[in-house]
Amino acid sequence: MEYFVAVVEESSFTRAAEALHVTQPALSHQIKALERSVGGELLERLPRGVRLTAMGRAYLPHAERAVRSAAQARRAARAAAGAEGGELHIATVHALAVGVLPEFFARWRREHPGVGLVLHEYGTTEALEEQIERGTADLALGPAPAHWEGPLVPVGDEEIVIVVPFDDRLAGRTSVRLEELSDHTWVRCAMEPLVHGQPLLDRACAKAGFQPRTAVRTEHTSTAVRMAAAGVGIVCAPLHVVRGAIGEDCVALPLDPGWRRALAVFSRVELTGAAAAFAEMLRDSQPSPVRTHDDCVRARPVVA
Repeated sequence: MEYFVAVVEESSFTRAAEALHVTQPALSHQIKALERSVGGELLERLPRGVRLTAMGRAYLPHAERAVRSAAQARRAARAAAGAEGGELHIATVHALAVGVLPEFFARWRREHPGVGLVLHEYGTTEALEEQIERGTADLALGPAPAHWEGPLVPVGDEEIVIVVPFDDRLAGRTSVRLEELSDHTWVRCAMEPLVHGQPLLDRACAKAGFQPRTAVRTEHTSTAVRMAAAGVGIVCAPLHVVRGAIGEDCVALPLDPGWRRALAVFSRVELTGAAAAFAEMLRDSQPSPVRTHDDCVRARPVVA
């Protein structure tokens, strides 16, 4: 299966053999043996490359999952004894990769220097759940899935806030109601969460009696926050993404009533060894405090 997946990924027997460090005849022999075992051709040999047959297209996703599961099993076995040795693959959405994981990765490296970390980032929760189902990583960190059949460990929640420029008329407030933002323009992000197929912000603003006016659309939440700091528009974003920008050029305003989303570590298989240790670290840790608008004003240098 590993050889088959490699040939598909490389679109070439020659390149696949080089990547796998085997001879091309040995690779071809294994592929033919695989095809005999499934009862038909999986690959169509072309003068320049290869192409999946109908059987191959049906077989490929299962082969990919099996190969990833085997690699995951090896990593879990190496890391089972005290979370030492091996490698831990973690999947998450971009906002959590930027806003939450750096400090946890730094702590992990201090406490478990023998376990390497590999981060897989995705733009949406749908993509994250799909990839963890396919066995891309050992565990996922993200918004808690509504229906998940495997292990799931709650690790707190994330607060959704409104980001406004430091000189915005609302910047000194302790909270803001959504309807008070009807006259603002917005920076929208492609990674915005969806509710029943509709962006969360559109649904919420509609309930508040207005339609958000979009100034700019971005791909990443972190980019949208920097746009807000520059005065392009306001942004709806998780507080942990905004944390590093507060006190420079923007302010995070909690919504009234507040918006929160539960976070969880989840996996296809039981969390053991390094995976269990990482989940426990996330569950037991508290986020760093966030400075308020008044803190930022006091911290700013006085210009004579």
